[in-house]
Amino acid sequence: MTAKTAITEETFISPAQLCVGLHVHLDLPWTEHPFTFSSFKIKSLEQIVALQSLGLTRIRYNRSKSDGEPLAVPKGVPAEPATPVSHEDDPLYQAKRARVERLLAQQSRVAKCEREFLSSARAVKSINQNLFAKPDEARQEAEWLVQSIASSMLTESDIAINLMKDKPGGEDVYFHSLNVTLLSMMLAKELKAPPEAIRLIGMGAMFHDVGKLDIPDRIVRKTEPLTKPELSLLQQHCAYGVETGRKLSLPNEALTVIAQHHEYSDGTGYPKGLKGSDIFLLARVVAIVNCYDNLCNPVKQSAALTPHQALSLMYAQQRAKFDTAALTTFVRCMGIYPPGTVVVLSNESIGMVVSVNSTVPLKPTVLIYDPAVPRERAILVELESEPEVSISRALKPEQLPKPVYDYLAPRRRLTYYFDSESSAAAP
Repeated sequence: MTAKTAITEETFISPAQLCVGLHVHLDLPWTEHPFTFSSFKIKSLEQIVALQSLGLTRIRYNRSKSDGEPLAVPKGVPAEPATPVSHEDDPLYQAKRARVERLLAQQSRVAKCEREFLSSARAVKSINQNLFAKPDEARQEAEWLVQSIASSMLTESDIAINLMKDKPGGEDVYFHSLNVTLLSMMLAKELKAPPEAIRLIGMGAMFHDVGKLDIPDRIVRKTEPLTKPELSLLQQHCAYGVETGRKLSLPNEALTVIAQHHEYSDGTGYPKGLKGSDIFLLARVVAIVNCYDNLCNPVKQSAALTPHQALSLMYAQQRAKFDTAALTTFVRCMGIYPPGTVVVLSNESIGMVVSVNSTVPLKPTVLIYDPAVPRERAILVELESEPEVSISRALKPEQLPKPVYDYLAPRRRLTYYFDSESSAAAP
């Protein structure tokens, strides 16, 4: 074994040994240094000065990730740390403070969004429980929920949407209905639909799968391939749903969405094999969102696709099934890496996309895994402001080590932000 290979990959050096090209790790709380990441490769003399001003006696560095060796320290000269200096006027610290303020504001919005989602999920459950015993009450509660979502979407500059993936046993129908409702209304808004159309699509999406309540649970939740009779029965849920919708006195437009949400533009859908413009426009919108959520959240969880995979599949291989304008708009809103996508960055950090950047699709906002930062205060990095960091690849959540999975909670807390103003300006 050579002397070089005998040296461990990580070791400590003095601040005086720092040079451009070294990959360092700061053993400091994230708020106590000016850098976006606690682990990074030194790119400039400015960064060296900032590192030396931290007052550390030693700094950890990784040999295998570095471009060169640390500077030598003259023998007999003790490695003294630089004297800490005031950072009050330091541009790096000022930028970090501004980033922390944005982070705290974003975290507050995430928490608010999670509370609103859970409230909405409870409302959907109540609606389903009252469907047959109290149909008028169920319809009124649905109208209130859809109006609440629509009002928020029409008055806020952006749309915050939570897609929850960990569902309590037997309650996935509630979350699927809410997911499809939220995303369908978002897509309708991006397609410049008038407010009344957005509310109508919300009502249709809320009840699009209500007919499955008339299908035996063993068929609805079957994870093995369905037999032909089972598939035929399952496809009846569209007709059953229309019947229930009539009992609820839903608008005709909502009934049409329920009837046609499995129709595809190329004629391969059901129940009537309608094509193109023969399919109601609002139903074409719901068909896209319904397919997307089913790919991400199938009955058989081992077959689940990541948001990135689902969107790629729909656009690359299934494009003919969907309305062209609606699918293109959906892809633009969701981004190349849709919210919820677990990614590895070029600096080897692992994170989860939480916000789409419509103007620079390859540079979304990413929630970063950092065990030194409490999960409830997790770092959000706007990749657009980090030109040297990019997304290297996407991962399936099950590929994550358990501590990383638990930290990012990719199947529990996906808060989606769609900046309507910037996305509207995108080409």
